[in-house]
Amino acid sequence: MIARHSRIVDRALTRLKLRQLRLLVAVGNHGNIQNAARELCISQPAATKMIQDLELDFEVKLFNRTNRGVVPTVFGETLIRHGKLIFAQVSNAAQELDDLNEGNSGRVVLGTLLAASTGLLPAAIDILLAERPKVAIKISEGTNEVLMPALLSGEIDMVVGRLPSHRHRDKIKQEKLFEDRIIATVGNLHPLADKRSVSFEQIKPYGWILPPLETTLRRQVDHFFVGEQQYLPPLAIESVSYLANRALLQSRDLIGLMPAEVIAQDIRNGYLSQLDWVVPFGQGPIGISYRNDTSLSPAGRAFRQALHEAAQQR
Repeated sequence: MIARHSRIVDRALTRLKLRQLRLLVAVGNHGNIQNAARELCISQPAATKMIQDLELDFEVKLFNRTNRGVVPTVFGETLIRHGKLIFAQVSNAAQELDDLNEGNSGRVVLGTLLAASTGLLPAAIDILLAERPKVAIKISEGTNEVLMPALLSGEIDMVVGRLPSHRHRDKIKQEKLFEDRIIATVGNLHPLADKRSVSFEQIKPYGWILPPLETTLRRQVDHFFVGEQQYLPPLAIESVSYLANRALLQSRDLIGLMPAEVIAQDIRNGYLSQLDWVVPFGQGPIGISYRNDTSLSPAGRAFRQALHEAAQQR
């Protein structure tokens, strides 16, 4: 097994070409060798030969033929995933060199979940900019279902927010920063805004703003509703847009579920009110997800440290 691994590594280092990997990724995207060959401006026979050479070098079958084209085998899917990661790293290297050439002190590409977007992330950015005032920063917001694949493919450096509880955990490193809880939030004019010790029976007549179906929090919400005699809200709006959620809470008698870290400032400033009802689910760790230590640039490592400092200063 060790000899086979060494043999394949030696072939990859001496014979593998980026053009072969580009073709492999293109075939995976198109599900068709002819269209992939056209994308790379080569003939179909040449493309077929390149794939055959890859199969010989890696000693595995990469695609299965069907009457509709080709489908990657488990080996093909694995090599395509690594190919995408290689191209993302090449792109990141070129971008970082460009940033350095323009006088920037590195680049960090971040994915953020709602739980980190209003407090932790801005505080960490302030710490980073104090150390590296010319660092280039790019932020993308989304759910774990969107951000984790981008992290694994190398499109982003790290994801900051609620740590995934099951999916992706075997492929990434995680660092917990603190525990966060979910609170029920309403507009200041909501009929329950000033009520003390609100019961779920009092909540039932009102509509909800809920997280997306694919999130852990939504699964917890649905499980709770089922336990409450199969409760169905009279109105349910699914949204991860904080600005939209805040506006809806201020204009309608809705109930929103928000991480305490996210909503704290708006409650302090009097824009929204915390419902006096203890949410019986949703507590979880806020932290950093990244591929591995070597995947982080010096700027990325500096930002990881800034996140830890910002978490300690909360």
